[in-house]
Amino acid sequence: MERGTTLFLKAAVILIGIPVLALCIFLVPEIANFAVELYPEMTYLKYLVFIDLYAAVIPFYFALYQAFKLLSYIDKIKAFSELSVRALKNIKYCAITISSLFVVGMPLFYLIAEKDDAPGIIVIGLVLIFASIVIAVFAAVLQKLLKEAIDIKSENDLTV
Repeated sequence: MERGTTLFLKAAVILIGIPVLALCIFLVPEIANFAVELYPEMTYLKYLVFIDLYAAVIPFYFALYQAFKLLSYIDKIKAFSELSVRALKNIKYCAITISSLFVVGMPLFYLIAEKDDAPGIIVIGLVLIFASIVIAVFAAVLQKLLKEAIDIKSENDLTV
């Protein structure tokens, strides 16, 4: 694969991470404060929102790092290696973790949506869960295909 293609994909991975960082810095505190404004008697909601959303960001950035490593393996012509399979496996686990964290946080989305009368908040939460599940399944399929390709390649290398 040409280096320009992977360079473009590496830039895309970095550009995906920047808006999420901006959301974490600017939007998450606003969401937490908004939840407390809606339910002033439950001030602990602020911390639950922080924990849920910031906890989901950690596996997100780890998955971006794994994607960056995967692109580096492609550059080094090590795409068909156990390192690539491991990177895809880590991406799959990160997506499952993100989805699980948003499932656990759905009651928070529900509370905010119910009090603010904005059902779109629940839809946003469901979209995040569904997107993470799709990424996990896609990574699992790629992992399996790559593992099978590596096995076929090793069998062909042993054949004289």
